[in-house]
Amino acid sequence: MTKFIAAAIQMDSQDDKMANLAAAESYIREAADRGAQLVVLPESMNYIGRNMAQEAESIPGGPTFQRLSGLARELGLWLEAGSIYEHNPEDPARPFNTTFLIRPDGTMVAKYAKLHPFDVVLPNGVTSRESDRVCPGHDLTVADTDLGKLGFGICYDIRFGEMFRIMALEGTKIFAVPANFTVNTGKDHWEILVRARAIENECYVIAPDQMGKKPRFTAYGNSMIVDPWGTVIARASEKTGVITAEIDLDYVTKVRQSTFTLDNRRPDVYGLERK
Repeated sequence: MTKFIAAAIQMDSQDDKMANLAAAESYIREAADRGAQLVVLPESMNYIGRNMAQEAESIPGGPTFQRLSGLARELGLWLEAGSIYEHNPEDPARPFNTTFLIRPDGTMVAKYAKLHPFDVVLPNGVTSRESDRVCPGHDLTVADTDLGKLGFGICYDIRFGEMFRIMALEGTKIFAVPANFTVNTGKDHWEILVRARAIENECYVIAPDQMGKKPRFTAYGNSMIVDPWGTVIARASEKTGVITAEIDLDYVTKVRQSTFTLDNRRPDVYGLERK
């Protein structure tokens, strides 16, 4: 399949898991009604609160997986779960922040745990260490699907271009990057980063974001879908909801044959010579 409709869902998830899942289901059904064959949810879609470890679930098998699996099977679509907190048996106090992709038959094809925790020490002394609360993952993940090869990142991962380049070199044509980006950084960096990952890798980027006031910050919203030329082909308004756009994998080939970014790499000289 070279052309299909993809949807990104913008949510304002809070600490009521059942309410969040009900909202997600409503948006997924709306996306299906609009012809979407791939639906991508935002980061932390089922819970945003201060009890992350208590809300962690098994993947597959947990209640969120079961509900989303049933929806994918009922609606006959590919469903990328945004992310949820996944139980970490080796350190239960620090769950993984994990996304997973479900086939139209309801089975899981891949899962990915966010690699890069947001650990910062600001000049004013304010410290935020996501790694104190969430355990980083260990592997990049790409998935072969009927819709092409998908690569995965979550939120802060978007700042690490090398991981997306590696996935592009593995044949990825679509990146799914669910996020919960802050207003402070999002207003200056979100669109630039999403478009840069699309342009430099000549890939589509589907980037659904959270919006609204959260316990630690206000989320930026501005969910978007960007094509391989870097054009924003769908963008969410300042409210929750569904955006859709056509994904054309032949256009990926056309762009790659006009800019040749991946072909013209020089890995033979990418070592650093110190003088």
